[in-house]
Amino acid sequence: MSDDALSRVVREEWGRLVALLLARYRRLDLVEEGLGDAVEAAARTWPTHGVPDNPAGWLNTAASRRVLDRLRAEAMRQRKVPLLVTEAERGQERAGPMADTGDLVEDDLLRLVLMCTHPALASEAASALSLRLVLGVSTYDVARLFLVPEPTMAARITRAKKKIVAAGIPFSMPTSAALPDRLDSVAQTAYLAFTAGYAPGSGADLLRADLAGEGVRLVRVVLAQRPTAPVLVALLALMLLQHSRRDARVGAEGELVLLADQDRSRWHPEEISEALGLLRSLGHIREMSAPALAYLLQARIAAEHATAATADDTRWDRIVGHYDTLLQVMPSPAAQVARAVAVAEDTGPQAGLSALEGVQMPGSHRPASVRAELLVRSGRVAEAEAAYVDAISQCRNETELAHLRGRLAALAPGLRPAEPTARGALAASGDGGQ
Repeated sequence: MSDDALSRVVREEWGRLVALLLARYRRLDLVEEGLGDAVEAAARTWPTHGVPDNPAGWLNTAASRRVLDRLRAEAMRQRKVPLLVTEAERGQERAGPMADTGDLVEDDLLRLVLMCTHPALASEAASALSLRLVLGVSTYDVARLFLVPEPTMAARITRAKKKIVAAGIPFSMPTSAALPDRLDSVAQTAYLAFTAGYAPGSGADLLRADLAGEGVRLVRVVLAQRPTAPVLVALLALMLLQHSRRDARVGAEGELVLLADQDRSRWHPEEISEALGLLRSLGHIREMSAPALAYLLQARIAAEHATAATADDTRWDRIVGHYDTLLQVMPSPAAQVARAVAVAEDTGPQAGLSALEGVQMPGSHRPASVRAELLVRSGRVAEAEAAYVDAISQCRNETELAHLRGRLAALAPGLRPAEPTARGALAASGDGGQ
């Protein structure tokens, strides 16, 4: 029971505790070490003496003592007592042992998120640091989520922390004029973490639901501080709609299950309902940033799939319209590919091929794989075979690779379908295919 309590408080309160201690001591290195020591002490003490009435307050007090011990040790090494120690001790006396849950702490948590996602940090480093400091995900688990060895991830996180110190990235709120842009950065980092789990570009897994779930949790943490920020509301809606399909996207043998073939009873209706409510709450907002509008449009596309009773009931005309608007707001090759899928479903494979003409995504197999399927539908099998070979040469995800090889094998002489491939065989990115 104590292990469960400790795991829960670390999961739910880690970011709040880091923010509270960082606001008090302004030493990121000591705060993390102190909290780590406090968790170790709790793991030893709680099974014997029981879980305290206020587990978060207990960890806060224990971590504060560890930080003060280290500050005293530093002072002794310097053979003088720095004013910082005295001031910190006085501050602790004033603050008491509890983790204050008032507005100050909530702002501190937002400061921590903004510090971890500062534009001076590379997006991948910002995502890893946010998972570690805000959500309390262990370095081992962060490394596993990003498919790198633990020492590599530890070094990456350490470099990010040093960058914060060297660049003088403040633990403070930006001005009110700059805050909306910084929330966009927070949203981008969270969506990168989510996408790394929703659609891993490499490795054996088609889906890493735990990482995608952490991305959702990060948005929830920040949204709790700024509940009306359109970029966060729209992003959470998008994430929930995509994440709601996680159980249906992978077959019994770990194989890819395309959107049209998914068992919709396995989608998570409570997440879909929450997402649709979030989208309704944005209905009256007239002004939002380009990233917020882009997330909103993608969420509306996902909502079209979520609210269609069957794949055949999907309103592809509406989806094409949303992609047309999205390409005006925030054009990208990925959106062009997904639009081509929607056009093909709405109008036919030749229209999809025309929409795909000239789209380039260096290093990605998506355009070639979509082109291959549309060529099959058009009865141009020889061209489709060449496109599949191209897609396979660029694909680094083992599950998708197996899917593409299976599609190519099905085109072998004697195995070729008498009729163009059935609808729904597209292996496109985003909501056009999975």
